[in-house]
Amino acid sequence: MTAQLHGILTALTTPFAPDGQIDESTLRRVVDRSIDGGVDGGVDGVVACGSTGEFAALSNAERRTVVETVIDQTAGRVPVIAQTGAVSTAEAVELSKHAEAAGASVLMVVAPYYEPLTTEETVHYLRTVADAVSIPIMLYNLPVATGVPLTPDLVRRLATETDNIRYIKDTSADMAYAGQLIHNHGDVISTFVGWDSLFLAALTEGSAGVMSGSANVIPAHLVSIYQALQNGDLDRARREWAQIYPLIDAITAAPYNAAVKAALDAVGFPVGGCRKPTLDLDSAAAAAISAAAVALPQLSTAK
Repeated sequence: MTAQLHGILTALTTPFAPDGQIDESTLRRVVDRSIDGGVDGGVDGVVACGSTGEFAALSNAERRTVVETVIDQTAGRVPVIAQTGAVSTAEAVELSKHAEAAGASVLMVVAPYYEPLTTEETVHYLRTVADAVSIPIMLYNLPVATGVPLTPDLVRRLATETDNIRYIKDTSADMAYAGQLIHNHGDVISTFVGWDSLFLAALTEGSAGVMSGSANVIPAHLVSIYQALQNGDLDRARREWAQIYPLIDAITAAPYNAAVKAALDAVGFPVGGCRKPTLDLDSAAAAAISAAAVALPQLSTAK
């Protein structure tokens, strides 16, 4: 199987203005920060309306706006992955058709996240969405939110029986699970790991790439590590990972979406707070992120 996607994908944060509305101009700057802010051209793709983008706090109209804005600002420089999962199948189909028409490269589809589905309900939902479009589908394994773990055997079944299911993002934080996908099912599906602290482990294990909210904050550092691995320089990758790990650890130890925004504040790129009811970080968590951000090494290749 020839993988279209690879490398570092930024799970884009969604900026909000003080009045709570989407800040489209800052969203465009966030897109450019990832694409232009790394080594050798930046990240390899961007993701609109993922969990880091607070999609569950957006109306469907707002989700369409975010997708359209990201696609327009990306302007074909990298693939755009649009997360189009929803509580109902009809909504997911509508959002998926819209994203395809708008120019998304891949659709990422999470299972409904309110009422956990049975296995067969999950299969029917994902197949219905996949059959409604012609572009590739990325399954989104997010069992902590959906209550629906996509087992390796189920993933293989879906990828084998549905032509355009080609990728999976795993946010289970379980490298044993990811390893099964990578080594046992890599002939039918490409795996992206979506847990920031597993960044280096996932890439050295052989994942197609990683999807990271931290790439909003430090795209140059993450791309540099990826390039080191691509060049066979594991020692350099380990050194650079050790240097940024305190920030990654501080982000993943706190409520994640608020932590990503606090980290952006700390590096001088404010994007506003999260949409309520999510609150800003407490002072201790914010201070830990700020301290780790101040200690980040400078990369000569960073823009």
